[in-house]
Amino acid sequence: MSLTEAGTVARLASARARPQWPGASLLLSMLAGLAQGASIAWPLASSAAAPGFLGLREGQPVWWLQVLALTLLAWQLMRCSRWRAAALRGWLFASAWLALTVGWTFVALHTYAGLPFLLAALAVFLWTGLLAAFHAVACGLFVALKPVNKAWTAIIFAALWLLGELARGTWLTGFGWGGAAYAHVDGPLSVLAPWVGVYGLGAVSAWLAMALAQLAGGQDAGTPKERLIRLALASLLLASAWLAGRDPGTAPHAAQSAAPLSVSLLQGNIAQNEKLETGTGVPQALNWYAEQLKASQSSLVIAPETAIPVLPQQLPEGYWQALQQRFGTGAQAALTGIPLGSYELGYTNSVFGLKPGQSQAWRYDKRHLVPFGEFIPPWFKWFTQLMNMPLGDFNRGAAQQPPFLWQGQRIALSICYEDLFGEELAPSLAEPALAPTIFVNISNLAWFGHGLAKEQHLQIARMRAIEFERPFLLATNTGVTAIVDHRGRVSGRLPSDTRGVLVGTVHGRTALTPYANWVARFGLWPLWLLALGCLMWTLRSSRTVRRGDRP
Repeated sequence: MSLTEAGTVARLASARARPQWPGASLLLSMLAGLAQGASIAWPLASSAAAPGFLGLREGQPVWWLQVLALTLLAWQLMRCSRWRAAALRGWLFASAWLALTVGWTFVALHTYAGLPFLLAALAVFLWTGLLAAFHAVACGLFVALKPVNKAWTAIIFAALWLLGELARGTWLTGFGWGGAAYAHVDGPLSVLAPWVGVYGLGAVSAWLAMALAQLAGGQDAGTPKERLIRLALASLLLASAWLAGRDPGTAPHAAQSAAPLSVSLLQGNIAQNEKLETGTGVPQALNWYAEQLKASQSSLVIAPETAIPVLPQQLPEGYWQALQQRFGTGAQAALTGIPLGSYELGYTNSVFGLKPGQSQAWRYDKRHLVPFGEFIPPWFKWFTQLMNMPLGDFNRGAAQQPPFLWQGQRIALSICYEDLFGEELAPSLAEPALAPTIFVNISNLAWFGHGLAKEQHLQIARMRAIEFERPFLLATNTGVTAIVDHRGRVSGRLPSDTRGVLVGTVHGRTALTPYANWVARFGLWPLWLLALGCLMWTLRSSRTVRRGDRP
């Protein structure tokens, strides 16, 4: 064969190796991203007349769909020979996933903040595209750093995926909403959460996805023996997790504390476009919440974020004094969301705690503020001036604030999306004798309309309950208001977009999970170091092999 003929054969072989329709590969990446977004909380409604796809109900987390979606991306990456192509596919995957997951922010920006339609849509597109860049970098690096030893392929993909999730969840104030692991709150892998947390669980799902992709073949598939080993490991992981999750008894680390606590969670369902209107929403909220606070027979009654929607100095005469008198004696306590402060001193998004025998009301101030909603990043004043959002620049609460002590329970508060940051809740658990026994989150998700934000927020609370093996109470304005036990199971909830009171019993817990122990002391640094260590080992091994191949 001549050199010309050999060159022709090589070019034909190369052409056959390349995808004949690159657009199909890009489209598949986007569809896989949409599938991952749907796995966090299934977006399609179902009814008795129209059952959901494969029996799925709206808002349900679908763990197997998340694994399948990420496996499709992993399979695409294995077929990439250039890091730029891999980064593009990773960006399309993550953009589609995050757009479906947090697309409800458009409602807040356009419907309630008053941004023009196109500007609100552009803001969401740019924001999700920026967040997707973390995962694009991870995918590009995966192809650029493909290990020579195929056994390391899944481990390196998991390490890079972990770094992408950590960066998105912690840098630039952090926004880990819609993380892949939240799809697993009902899945077999959830038994790993008390050991490795949500980020570690996401890394395990990434390893599983790449291992499955390798089984499907490709240039990184390895020998038949290596495929068999990967199949055995993946099967063992799923089987072990499934068997561990079948035990309906008490979680292994969660010792019960004191007597059960009866609670009432209030859901006022005040429409967001009326919430701050002095002629409609404000008197409606003040009257309804005052009635429920006074009428409750539970040991603890909890009202949602800004249930009292005005500053204390703006309340009707005698309103606050009546509440203090109501809970100043007897055997009941209350936690109520309210804005505090003044124009001169600044405002805080806060919770007041009222109970008998206290000289001063207990107080919690929100510490992790929402960018553009509760604080304005530098050089973005022009953007917020386009929005109609009152009290748009709040003061931050202290990093560590004491729990609310009541009837033998230590109750830790969070407001809005603060429960997304488990690593910020964890330091309160560093001292077991002072650690919270119950977590409470109060929120107002009416900003985001009737979309999936409510169900996604519930999955976040359930994951925190599983990680720390503590019950989690959610009191919200429009939903989801729920009682979650220490194993992440929903023991009671109110229908969304309705007015009501959820009455139930909660059992506080004292023992610490392995995850709580290490994240309370070291934060997320062990995960950062583990992922970076895997990358360094791969680079070192690859250099060693390449030097050995030189003549």
